Amino acid sequence: MAVSEGPFRVDRGGGVVLDAESAGEGPEVLLLHGLTATRRYVLHGSRGLERAGRRVISYDARGHGRSTPPADPVEYAYRPTLADDAVAVLDASGARDAVLMGQSMGSATALAVAFTHPERVRGLVIVTPAHRGHPAADMTRWDALSRGLATGGVEGFMAAMGEPRVPEKWRSSITTVVRQRMERHEHPDGVAAALAAIPRTAAFDGVEALRDLRVPVLVVGSRDELDPDHPLSVAEEYARLIPGCEFVVEAPGESPLAWRGGSLSAAVLDLMARRGI
Repeated sequence: MAVSEGPFRVDRGGGVVLDAESAGEGPEVLLLHGLTATRRYVLHGSRGLERAGRRVISYDARGHGRSTPPADPVEYAYRPTLADDAVAVLDASGARDAVLMGQSMGSATALAVAFTHPERVRGLVIVTPAHRGHPAADMTRWDALSRGLATGGVEGFMAAMGEPRVPEKWRSSITTVVRQRMERHEHPDGVAAALAAIPRTAAFDGVEALRDLRVPVLVVGSRDELDPDHPLSVAEEYARLIPGCEFVVEAPGESPLAWRGGSLSAAVLDLMARRGI
């Protein structure tokens, strides 16, 4: 039975049950979060989309948050697994299609859905992308984080992460935020498996494939010096390659747009209003 509003769960087989929720009424927006995050880290508590007449559907990716991990720890590929998970959530919610809004890993998942299930995508909001359509060339850091979390829990992850690669005055704050985010996961072994598996997969066939997208797209970049894993140059590259793409980024010196849920919601609503999606 399709879910109109409130929490729901989606059984994906193989031990995976996705924890999801739906809020609001109107054309659907599906939120997709980043690796090691949960669904609350896309709009950061903003309800602007619901108040503006949009139905927001969100879920914790497999192994993250309150969603359970697969029995086979390699079952985390962008294609078909993560893309099919997103479609299964749409199915369970009763949504025929949606605007897909993803951050980091979630943005790559959104693109995987757009390429494999284009009929389910009315538009894309790509927030702080880092994926360029091929597996990670160097897995050293990802594997270290995975081992740290698997063997030592949150503290093991923090030790493997080491000091954040940011100016010294921000290191304590970043460490606190990362620890709080990691403590939200009910299945840290699932996140550990995701860290080892997902970067080894590709959401699409090379960055040039972005030229083939034919839906409205908004790319949200970031100048945030506290987030070196999501360089502005990748977001700018997306914007150059995607036909008709719109691009926004905070002005120099402003706090990152990607972390301001209300402002981010306003940018998304503006795109959807102007493009009729």
